[in-house]
Parts: sequence; structure tokens; C-alpha cells
Amino acid sequence: MSILQQINESTAFLKEKGFESPEVGIILGTGLGKLIDKIFIDVDIPYEDIPHFPLATVDFHSGNLIYGTLNGKKIVAMHGRYHFYEGYSYQQITLPVRVMKKLGIKYLLISNASGAMNTDLKKGTLMLLVDHINLMPGNPLIGMNNDELGPRFPDMSQPYSSVLNEKLEKIANEHDIILHKGVYAALPGPMLETKAEYRYLRIIGADVVGMSTVPEVIVANHMGLPCAVISVITDECDPDNLAPLNLSDIFESAAKADVDLSRLISSLVIGL
Repeated sequence: MSILQQINESTAFLKEKGFESPEVGIILGTGLGKLIDKIFIDVDIPYEDIPHFPLATVDFHSGNLIYGTLNGKKIVAMHGRYHFYEGYSYQQITLPVRVMKKLGIKYLLISNASGAMNTDLKKGTLMLLVDHINLMPGNPLIGMNNDELGPRFPDMSQPYSSVLNEKLEKIANEHDIILHKGVYAALPGPMLETKAEYRYLRIIGADVVGMSTVPEVIVANHMGLPCAVISVITDECDPDNLAPLNLSDIFESAAKADVDLSRLISSLVIGL
């Protein structure tokens, strides 16, 4: 079955369930769920019930697609995302983004968790993505292009919407929220990086590193969908002072920043 057929079948199913004309799509990353409390939920469907949606296999990721109202706007939110390290193809990982666009969203807002090589960035704070470096082994546009979905050679000179980023910076200033700006490097995972790899990533211009987001951003640009991404710094990855991974510490850092992240996204939605 073609990707277009999958998109159409998934979209038709969701419309039958009440997903009608959402304006904003949201993807919530690791440990980031406070925003859900602000949504007046109309429909909440497990991924496993949606045609062609893969299962979310990571224990600390929810796996539900939510439709409802946030600050007066109809939204569709992925509570939990897919990763390449789960064994899914890039087309599977990004299918929900294409379905959200087919449902009618005009903007895509994404959050993720990341580790910071830039020592000016401290865990528990937020960073607005201004660019990225794709170090994953591939991307979702490889293969035959379907012109109905987007052009063969999409431009990536500005993958993150300057309009959305400016709005987010203004909101952060108004609410006294620290919002850094920087470059995100995407690696496949699931293992974290070595000291030498962190040094390399910093040398090539990355401020933070994570295991997601870039495939979705590529697809958003392919479809002409403006997007913005806020990364929660959950770990400090200074190779000269590197401690072993502590998952509970990462979740604690995510929870600390989740309140500010929720405030930023919910405030942004009002003006879209």
C-alpha cells in the first residue's frame, strides 16, 4: 500500500472519530505531558487503534492521539512519539505528521528532550531550535517522491519558522522564562554518546543532541508546514565531566521544565 493510501485511510478513520479541522498539531516528547492538563479533550485514541500507526514501544512514552481545544483552538496532539531506534522506518515515524496535515493543521509544534554539549545550557532549562544537523542514517524523503505530498527537492535553508520562533521568544520574555537558542543534532540512539562523540558534536556546531524530531521536521518542510521546536535540556554532556546515565535524574529535569514548556506552547496557540 502506498504512503498516500495509508495517509488517506488514517485520516478517514480519525475524521469518523471526530477529528474535525484541527488548526495546530503538537508532538510531546519524553516526560513532557503537562500540556495535556490544559487541553479540553474531545477524543483520545490509542495509536494501536489507528490504521497504519505503529505502537509506541518505549515504556516512558505514552501512545495516544488527542483531539480537543487548547485556548480556544482545535488541536491534535501526539502524546508520545516514535523513534528510529524502535525499529520503525522514517516513513512510519513521520506518518502521523502527514496525517495531521491532511486533517487540516496549519502549524506544527514539537517538544523533545536533549543533552547539552554547550556548557552554557543547564539541565531543566529550555532551548528553541534554530537549526539542526541530521546524523541519522537516512531521512523520510528517500525513495520515490509523491508530488501530492511535496516537492522532490524541498528547501531546508530555514527549517524552523522564524515567525513562530519570534512569537515564542516574545512569550518567554513576557513570562520571564529562560529560552536559549541553538542547534540540535539528531543521532539514531538508543545508546547515549561517548565522550569523543560529544566533543565531535560540539566541534561541528551542535549545542544539544537527541534521538528524534529531525525526521518530523523534514516532513513538515516537505509539506510546507511551518514548525517550531522547543527542547528540554535533561542532561549536561560535558565530556570532561561526564557522569553515567541516570534516567530518574533525566525525568526530574524534564518535569522541572515541563511547566514552562506548557506555558510557552499554550500561550503561542492563542495567537495562531
